[in-house]
Amino acid sequence: MRRPLPPRYMTPIDVADLLGVPVETVYQWRRKGTGPRGFRVGRHLRFDPEDVRVWVESLMEGAA
Repeated sequence: MRRPLPPRYMTPIDVADLLGVPVETVYQWRRKGTGPRGFRVGRHLRFDPEDVRVWVESLMEGAA
């Protein structure tokens, strides 16, 4: 990823904005177990920026 990641945990909206996909796609990835690793804080879904970076890199490696 060329764009700097935020220094805080990311929301599904942050992940969707970063990747240029609809936020519903992020939730679908979570339901299918195919997206970046996320966790719940109460009822709120959050993503560690490092986990998102690692996930994107794994996709890039698979495409090469």
